[in-house]
Amino acid sequence: MTAKELIEFIAKALVDHPEQVKVSEVEGEKTSVIELSVAKDDLGKIIGKQGRTARAIRVILGAASANLGKRSVLEIIE
Repeated sequence: MTAKELIEFIAKALVDHPEQVKVSEVEGEKTSVIELSVAKDDLGKIIGKQGRTARAIRVILGAASANLGKRSVLEIIE
């Protein structure tokens, strides 16, 4: 499972409108940026209280991308 598929899977499990989840990946040499876009009313569910959910997703992404030998950064698009 790629990092992009992982983020898409997690995001679709958290939101009310999974059909509006869009994940894109911009790859560099060692770092890739994963952009996550969700419906406006689902943004709070992805970010969570004081950013805890977003931080947890980033930790999971970091661990998964370390296994692949890369570094990944998650950007949440409003």
